[in-house]
Amino acid sequence: MLRDEIYDQGKRARKAARVMASLRVTQRNEALRWMADALMSHQESIIAENKRDLAAGEKAGLSAALLDRLRLDHARIESMAQGLLKLIDLPDPVGQTDRMFQRPNGLEIGKVRVPLGVVGMIYEARPNVTVDAAGLCIKTGNAVLLRGGSSAEHSNKILSSVIAQAAEKAGLPPGCIQSIESTDREAVGIMLTMNQYLDVLIPRGGGSLIQHVVNHATVPVIETGTGVCHAYVDEEADLTMAVDIVNNGKTQRPGVCNALETVLVHRSVASKFLPMLEKKFKEQNVVIRACETSAQYLEECESATEEDYATEYLDYIITAKVVDDIHQAMDHIAAYGTHHSDVIITASYAKARMFLAEVDSAAVYVNASTRFTDGEMFGFGAEIGISTQKLHARGPMGLEELTTYKYVIYGNGQIRE
Repeated sequence: MLRDEIYDQGKRARKAARVMASLRVTQRNEALRWMADALMSHQESIIAENKRDLAAGEKAGLSAALLDRLRLDHARIESMAQGLLKLIDLPDPVGQTDRMFQRPNGLEIGKVRVPLGVVGMIYEARPNVTVDAAGLCIKTGNAVLLRGGSSAEHSNKILSSVIAQAAEKAGLPPGCIQSIESTDREAVGIMLTMNQYLDVLIPRGGGSLIQHVVNHATVPVIETGTGVCHAYVDEEADLTMAVDIVNNGKTQRPGVCNALETVLVHRSVASKFLPMLEKKFKEQNVVIRACETSAQYLEECESATEEDYATEYLDYIITAKVVDDIHQAMDHIAAYGTHHSDVIITASYAKARMFLAEVDSAAVYVNASTRFTDGEMFGFGAEIGISTQKLHARGPMGLEELTTYKYVIYGNGQIRE
């Protein structure tokens, strides 16, 4: 039975996690090196399996942006390997003492960083998550149980097999990296209630997957949100800069969660800015879905609906809306945003400060592309996800976010009276 198979994997992961927690960082780093070498030496077989997924995706009618998320080539495999090697140079959070203090009775109490334990990953479409998640978990002394989406079935299978074998050859315990190969949806349902084996679940994918996990899991969940990201072009914006930032946010890689989905434009600059933006977007064949006012300044556009403003397109589509002022822009973000990444383009220090203070997102920008919301871009190494919640972790989740803490207490015979 599928449940028995997955429970057996959970048992192996739990056993491996106990060993991982006691390993020195030098051992974990050596495993990362072996994993990177294994990826490079298996490039041809990885690409061959990825081509099977791409063919199936094209047949299923996946968009160009989603196919791009799925695609692996030599450059992307090398990038994944380099990501693992970069983790080696990052400081190890495990064992760090955040605080040490002594009580009047002589007890010495320390607050020490420790691994989470067993991390369950449920994700869609992007096979690089297999490597990024495993690498971060190994660096932080965690075991990981991976369950990728059916669209990347063959890619995930070979990637997890290659890096798991390399980790074991480097001396890590069997079961520290495992992948659930069944594409049956029942597998996700089983993971959601594996409290005795999983310490935390991290879902990455579309809104429906994330909400299903959040609503049905009994295992604690770190919610990685969908990215309905906004740019607000203020009346005091440098419009050339604004065009570059909005264009980069939408087209540099549209199929990712930190890509822009809506541009809000101050009424006083709309007539000048929107034609500039449209000219730039035509080079990339971006479809603009415009509000009634925005449409007056565009040569070609579609009408935006209420549903459009709340949609994460992950494609060459963007909504445009004219607003009266910064307050209306922030009200729109509060109503339709997903607390991911939002930006104001302005030369006004006061408005920038207001936007930073009042927009309730994990990453809030002034005059820079939202595409920087990324663990590597923040200097954290490869991220395991971008959290849009407020408890435990928020924003790009790197090494520290994959740890928790325990209190260690040293005594010399004290008893409580």
